Amino acid sequence: MATIIPFRAVRPTRDKVSLVTSMSYDTYEPSARDARMGVNPYTFLHIINPGFKYHKEISGQQRYTLVKNRYLEFKEDHIFTQDEKPCFYIYKKINRDKEEFTGIFAGTSAWDYEKDYIKKHEETLHHKETLFKEYLKTVGFNAEPVLLTFKDHPELLKIIKKVTKKRPEYEFTTTYKDTHYLWVVDKDKLIEKISGIFKEINTLYIADGHHRSASSNLLAKELKEQNPNHTGDEPYNYFMSLLIPESNLKIFEFNRLVKDLNGLSKEEFLIALDQNFRIETLGKNYSPVREKHQFSMYLDGEFYHLFLRKTNYTISNALEALDTQILYQTILKPILGIHDARNCERLNYIHGKHDFVTVTHQIDCGNYAVCFRMLPITVEELKDVANQGLKMPPKSTYIQPKLLSGLTIYEF
Repeated sequence: MATIIPFRAVRPTRDKVSLVTSMSYDTYEPSARDARMGVNPYTFLHIINPGFKYHKEISGQQRYTLVKNRYLEFKEDHIFTQDEKPCFYIYKKINRDKEEFTGIFAGTSAWDYEKDYIKKHEETLHHKETLFKEYLKTVGFNAEPVLLTFKDHPELLKIIKKVTKKRPEYEFTTTYKDTHYLWVVDKDKLIEKISGIFKEINTLYIADGHHRSASSNLLAKELKEQNPNHTGDEPYNYFMSLLIPESNLKIFEFNRLVKDLNGLSKEEFLIALDQNFRIETLGKNYSPVREKHQFSMYLDGEFYHLFLRKTNYTISNALEALDTQILYQTILKPILGIHDARNCERLNYIHGKHDFVTVTHQIDCGNYAVCFRMLPITVEELKDVANQGLKMPPKSTYIQPKLLSGLTIYEF
């Protein structure tokens, strides 16, 4: 049973929403980020990068305090307003490729994360969880939602369809050619109906935001221990999420690029691959991967297809069936000597929304020696890994939609 709540969102005023909202902080190159901040005094980037005001990089607790100060200034200047009653918020994004994504902003139970009603498929780093927990504790709000997915529910889809026929509270297009819409759901009966539907949904899956949800859970536990009058209804028991039906989720692959062949010649490398793969040489002609357990490889100006020899590879769980895990277990680790795929400086990733020409160019110009491409992981594969309590290799999924910061803010 999934527990979600409506909340009193702090939101940009309608006339400034397109100026306030931003992509995730890490999305921007520093020069592009500074350029945006230089011309737009309303961008949310001023809140999360408060050092810009003082022309100085600021970190740690001092930065957290300044983030809170900038946020309060935005409220004082009426750039933000807060809804009078708790609401749900239906959100739709149409990207430049005309792909549509629709979901519901809500408060999601941190204890559902604790009880594993919210399933995970990625490892988290404890030091990052702790750092972000301290950040949340100081600033007192969520501005970037965790993306959660669930099995399509016909009645919920009908509600979303009905609400989105009405005039949205927000409708704006960004310089990335993405159009965003937001509808406020403030009718008590409809709020109760949506909450009841999620009580029928046994499991939610984290699509994006593992560290944010883990940190929110840590904070909820800490504040519970510090509160002798804890009831479970306090805002800190929840974190902001966008709940999106799995049919609305889009998953891309990450291409793997490796800087060198671990001391092997091209011929020695191909011979080593032959142990676990049937190799088809394609020369200059690229052919996309069409089935699971196959890989496209680009090496020394030529394309290859690698077909897994299944008699040599045993699959006993959902993780071992993932192409990202197969690539790691049969090539990256034993042949190329990459034992820590998360931190190895010889290994890089480019997500599958990029044209493969972008990837092969990195080989042709000598930045990398070899690259591998595979099919994207499916939602069912993601769920199977999470249901079995397993964790995917890093950079197994590049998931859309990517969400804005500062569109709705949850204060706790």
